[in-house]
Amino acid sequence: MKKVHIKSYGCQMNVYDGQRMADVLGQEGYVETATPDDADLILLNTCHIRERAAHKVYTELGKLRDLKRERKAQGRETTLVVAGCVAQAEGAEIQRRQPAVDLVIGPQTYHRLPALLAQARSGRVVDTELPPEDKFGHLPAPKPAVILARGISAFVTVQEGCDKFCAFCVVPYTRGAEFSRPVAQVIAEVERLAESGVQDVSLLGQNVNAYHGKGPDGVWTLARLMHRIAEVPGITRIRYTTSHPRDMDEELIAAHRDLPQVMPFLHLPVQAGSDRILAAMNRKHTSDEYRRLIDKIRMARPDIALSSDFIVGFPGESDADFEETLRLIADVRFASAYSFKYSPRPGTPAAELAEQIPLAVMDERLHRLQALVEEHRQGFNHAMVGRTVEILIERAGRHPGQLAGKTPYMQAVQIESATHRIGDRVLALIERAGSNSLFGRAVERPDLAA
Repeated sequence: MKKVHIKSYGCQMNVYDGQRMADVLGQEGYVETATPDDADLILLNTCHIRERAAHKVYTELGKLRDLKRERKAQGRETTLVVAGCVAQAEGAEIQRRQPAVDLVIGPQTYHRLPALLAQARSGRVVDTELPPEDKFGHLPAPKPAVILARGISAFVTVQEGCDKFCAFCVVPYTRGAEFSRPVAQVIAEVERLAESGVQDVSLLGQNVNAYHGKGPDGVWTLARLMHRIAEVPGITRIRYTTSHPRDMDEELIAAHRDLPQVMPFLHLPVQAGSDRILAAMNRKHTSDEYRRLIDKIRMARPDIALSSDFIVGFPGESDADFEETLRLIADVRFASAYSFKYSPRPGTPAAELAEQIPLAVMDERLHRLQALVEEHRQGFNHAMVGRTVEILIERAGRHPGQLAGKTPYMQAVQIESATHRIGDRVLALIERAGSNSLFGRAVERPDLAA
């Protein structure tokens, strides 16, 4: 039995890619192992969105080099693979910096893993080409037992790449131009997942709401795709990420109002609240356009919760620009957010800008921004106390008698129940809000039987 250890960094799409690589390798006789110590094949599925993410990869490779050497002394060969966006961006430089790496592959070529691994047995290989064929059409379907083991929630990539060319972002260079999977291919995957017990699907894309997949009667939008997915028996929850404000159209907003399967939670990155900085970022929207969009979404779905992304310290950001970002956060009151210090990425326009912000300034701004977002997040969580909400049970809880799941707003919940099981939809009375989880008890309601 051959064993593979896959470690994915970064976004949900990398999690999905890691699972699909495991499916490809499963056909070659590999089974997954949670630790690299006993793995014949170790695969790092990397993220290049920030400098720190790339540094983590090289640190990990140093440890794996030593492990590979120890295993070889014991007569056990180990193949070391670097995949994903760092691989795409840096290519042969990875093997120059770490000669222990046998194979470097980009995110568009992992469907060719078996053939590339065979080549790597004769010498180190780098393959970061952007092939003309659709990799998804070459991927094997995961086995029902594998789907079941991964849980009742699943990611499904429906779109890759981006044509927006934000000044800070490497995605157009590492993932390529926008590509949308055909409708039939997506539906077939969702149906397989549902047949194996998946209820909650998150549709993924670098710019997912720009989806324009080929359907049976022309090009379909993301909204139309979600209407079709909502018809798949067993699918009770639909989410999507990550979106761009410029592609949030009327049809998609209406889907939040009209489709009960679409959860009242939307991740809609804005990045900054200053129009001057948004223009420098090439975001193609203003802060007031974003505010008006949020108003329109809330009018269609009043109970929706919002999250966003923020970058502090973008080159040239003044104190006044940063205050505009804080003002936007105060106006919208996000239920959660991801926030980061600006990280120059080689090859992006922003990396060449002269007015880089001192690290100490970025640290102070990030602290203030995160404190404000956390205040709103805790307020949102505490407002749930006393409410009854539907929980989808995903796993056993931390303590005996507890079950864990998520609200429609993506909040983690622990409930006390001796009668329910994984996969049940439970109406729960929220009794307490902790720092990161809600706590409650089940309230019986027959119409919510799984």
